[in-house]
Amino acid sequence: MRCKTLPPVWFGGGADAVLERVGRLGDGWFPLIGANEKCRGMIDAIHAHARAAGRDPKTIGIEGRVALGQGSPETWIKEIQAWKELGATHLTFNTMKAGLANPSAHIEAIRRFKEATAESW
Repeated sequence: MRCKTLPPVWFGGGADAVLERVGRLGDGWFPLIGANEKCRGMIDAIHAHARAAGRDPKTIGIEGRVALGQGSPETWIKEIQAWKELGATHLTFNTMKAGLANPSAHIEAIRRFKEATAESW
């Protein structure tokens, strides 16, 4: 049996061609930079491309990313707030490259993140 619906298509990258493609075709965007003014400009470009394609920019998801290595729970909460201000619809917590020894350590880091930031998102 054939699937009648297509899976969502999300793009990552920051080149102008990628931003245009996200606005024209994408269901979402993975910014490969932090929540800053440059990212805000890229989101504005995606929204402009969406409007030019006759799409509602609000239908395009944005996934912010917070990394364990970025510091303390207070830092994580500030990052979450910055992503919210940019209009992020999704958020991931990255435990890679944080020097964790095993899968259990990654799971424990995710638990700590959830407990520390549950009220923030």
